[in-house]
Amino acid sequence: MQCNSSLGDLTLLDNVLEEYKTKPGSLVTVLQEAQELFGCLPPDVIYKISDSLQIPPARVFGVATFYTQFRFSPVGKYLILLCQGTACHVNGSKKIEDAIREELGISDGQTSDDGLFTLTNVACLGCCSLSPVMMINDETYGNLTPDQTKEIIRSLKEVKE
Repeated sequence: MQCNSSLGDLTLLDNVLEEYKTKPGSLVTVLQEAQELFGCLPPDVIYKISDSLQIPPARVFGVATFYTQFRFSPVGKYLILLCQGTACHVNGSKKIEDAIREELGISDGQTSDDGLFTLTNVACLGCCSLSPVMMINDETYGNLTPDQTKEIIRSLKEVKE
């Protein structure tokens, strides 16, 4: 998904802002909906939310940076969330990360040159019995080995849409 927020596109956010501008505590919801619309939260979106909700931009940015679900740059077609929690760490998540790095040439927070994959290390996916585990978009892959991880990535590269 592209992060698209040229000035003309910001009007897409108007209905969301209108719906929530009088609802206290709705900032996270507004940020979620903005990210859904634009693919990420670039500065012009943060400032529009700030202006509309009458919340200082620093506070909007502070909330957005607190939660790992929010991103400020576009991600690849396939977002890889690699668990680095205790169970995954003990069961080899570092080797899985190394396999991803070898296969795609990216590290945590980076997107592959072809724009297909983004790797994000996360504290926990809540799938400890499947460790080491990763999610790619909405699909969970568990009990991973480095070779399985590379195969999963290769199969996704072959998908044509």
